[in-house]
Amino acid sequence: MKLTKHEHATLVLEKANETLVIDPGAFTLPLTEVRHVVAIVITHEHPDHWTPEQLDRILEMNPGAKIYGPQGVAVAASAYPVIVVRDGDEIAAGGFALRFFGEKHAVIHSSLPTIDNVGVLVDGALFYPGDSFTVPSVEVDVLAVPAGAPWLKIGEAIDYVAAVKPKRSFPTHQMVLSVIGSNMANDRIEAVTVANGGEFFALEPGQSLDL
Repeated sequence: MKLTKHEHATLVLEKANETLVIDPGAFTLPLTEVRHVVAIVITHEHPDHWTPEQLDRILEMNPGAKIYGPQGVAVAASAYPVIVVRDGDEIAAGGFALRFFGEKHAVIHSSLPTIDNVGVLVDGALFYPGDSFTVPSVEVDVLAVPAGAPWLKIGEAIDYVAAVKPKRSFPTHQMVLSVIGSNMANDRIEAVTVANGGEFFALEPGQSLDL
């Protein structure tokens, strides 16, 4: 399985002529070249993780693609046939095995509602938590680590990686960071990953990792 990182929070996974898209949002350049998409996973309703424009582009090229997300996504994207998934659900999306963990977005501030969020484990290999610090109840080969957000401080990201102890990690959710801030976050994520016996990959948009 090949993982390609795109801007901010978007990931594209490919295997056996099938494609899975995760969180095609507003901070990601238009996805105009994704083909053979069997499923789109949207972890939560915030626009940096999905937009109608991105969904329309993908669906125009891949009209049979299914959309999965929590209840909050189904409400926000009511014009689309979102299949609601919850913590503990396991489904097959084409040849991809998806298992969902967690229920809520990380707290941004006490004055703001805490929305639905699900993390997704793909083929038992990649865990992408969306905007949360959900620790899945399984060993994780590759962890997509949120590196910068209004709800995140780097100490929390460090603690998260230390709790999950992935064999490999890479940063995501970085478009809100400067180049200097992104480099600092990468250094911290790499240090804790390596300290727990793992390997860190400072993937940039367009770069890939074989899983």
